[in-house]
Amino acid sequence: MSKITFSEETLKTVREIIARYPEGKQKSALIPLLHIAQSEFDGWLSPEVMDYIADILHIKPIEVYEVASFYTMFNLKPVGKCLIEVCQTSSCWLMGANEIVEHIYKRLGIKPGETTADGMFTLKTVECLGSCGTAPMLMIGADYHENLTFEKVDNLIEKCRQSGKRSSYLVDNMLG
Repeated sequence: MSKITFSEETLKTVREIIARYPEGKQKSALIPLLHIAQSEFDGWLSPEVMDYIADILHIKPIEVYEVASFYTMFNLKPVGKCLIEVCQTSSCWLMGANEIVEHIYKRLGIKPGETTADGMFTLKTVECLGSCGTAPMLMIGADYHENLTFEKVDNLIEKCRQSGKRSSYLVDNMLG
């Protein structure tokens, strides 16, 4: 097994983020570093990756595990290249989120928490994504897709399939 390590470019970003916090308060960089790690290491946080983050921040691994397991935005098992996160809270539910999830299931053959056999898609239901006025909505990477219809969902699935790329989160904007 190869050693877990960030690329040189990513390490530079990590150092810049850690430097934002006073000496002794590096743990404050944990959430941004988990986002970066998830993006760099195939969309999920293995125990080895979380140990690596603990090492960088000079904290105990359990401190990383606690945060990573608390927030649904972090994946603790492998996910598909296209992670589809459908909001399931009140506004989205009232506006048809359950029907959207059912449509995705029929289209891709996966239920929430499952990944297609080809590793391309994972479906996840999540709590409020903060777009209640444009419900139902879903997120793919850092991109919101609102006022969903079955046709919009089909188009998103096709775009993901054609790109073949892993959807990414906030990493490109971490130093903004």
